[in-house]
Amino acid sequence: MATTTATAPTGAPKVAPKSAPAKKQSQGFTGIKSGLAVIACCAVIAVLVYLFVFGQISNFKGGEGLAAFYVLLPADVSLEPANLMGTVYKGGFVVPLIWLQLFTVVALAIERFFALRTAYGKKNLAKFVSEIKAALRSGDLKKANALCDEQKGSVANVVGATLRKYAEMEANTELNKDQKVLAIQKELEESTALEMPTMQENLPIIGTIVTLGTLTGLFGTVLGMIRSFSAMGTEGGADSSALSTGISEALVNTASGIATGALAVIAYNYFTNKIDRLTFALDEVGFSIVQTFNSTH
Repeated sequence: MATTTATAPTGAPKVAPKSAPAKKQSQGFTGIKSGLAVIACCAVIAVLVYLFVFGQISNFKGGEGLAAFYVLLPADVSLEPANLMGTVYKGGFVVPLIWLQLFTVVALAIERFFALRTAYGKKNLAKFVSEIKAALRSGDLKKANALCDEQKGSVANVVGATLRKYAEMEANTELNKDQKVLAIQKELEESTALEMPTMQENLPIIGTIVTLGTLTGLFGTVLGMIRSFSAMGTEGGADSSALSTGISEALVNTASGIATGALAVIAYNYFTNKIDRLTFALDEVGFSIVQTFNSTH
C-alpha cells in the first residue's frame, strides 16, 4: 500500500518557531517574602539560647556537678541565680517570647536594609533624580533610559516603565494630548503600585513588635510581681530571698521588653523614612516626565 507525504504548497509563508521568553534580569536582593519563616527560625534560636546559654549551671549557686544545664536538673532541685543570666533564666517562659521578638526585629531589620539598598539602586538616589531631570530638559530620552538601565532598583524600574510609555505616546497618533498625559500618569501610578509592596515587605511585623514587645515585658513583670507577693504571704512573713528574686525577674523582663520595643521603633521609623524618601523621588521624577511631555507636545 503506497503512502503519501503531505508537503506545504510552494510559496506558502514559513512560520518561525516561537522563541523562549527572555529571562528577567535579576535586580539583586529584593527581600524575604515569608516573614513567618523568619519568625519560626528566630523562635528556635530563642529557645536554644534560653535553655543552653542562660540555663547553664554556672549561672546558678550550688549547682556544681549536678548537670551541665539547669534545664536537665530534677524537678525538685531549685537553684538561686548567681548572676544576671541566671536571673533572666528564672524569668520563665516569657523570656524566650521576648527574645523571639528581639531576634525577629534584628533579622528583619537586616533583611530590610539590604532590600531597600537594592531598591534605591547603584548610585546615589538624589544624583540619579537630578540626572534624569537634566536628560528630560534636554529632550534626550535615550540617555534617560540608559541612566535607568545603569541605576537598576525600584526607582529605575518605575522611571524606565514611564519613559517607555512616554515614547509610546509620542508615536501614537490616535489620542489627543490630554489623553496621552493621562496615559503616562497612569503608567507611573501602576508601576509605583507594583514596586511598593516589595519595599514594605515585613515592615508590618516590625510595627507589631513595637507594641507587642513592651506588652510582653509588662506581662513578665506582672508574673514576677505575683511571685514576689506570694513569697511575702508564705507562713505569714516575707521570704527576702524569694522576694528579691521575684522582683529581679520582673525588672529583667521589663527591661528586655522595653529594649525590644525601642529597637523595633527605631527600625520601623528608619525604614519608613527611607521608603518615604524613595516615594518622594518617584513623585519628583514622575512629575518631571509628565511636565516635559506636556510642554513639548
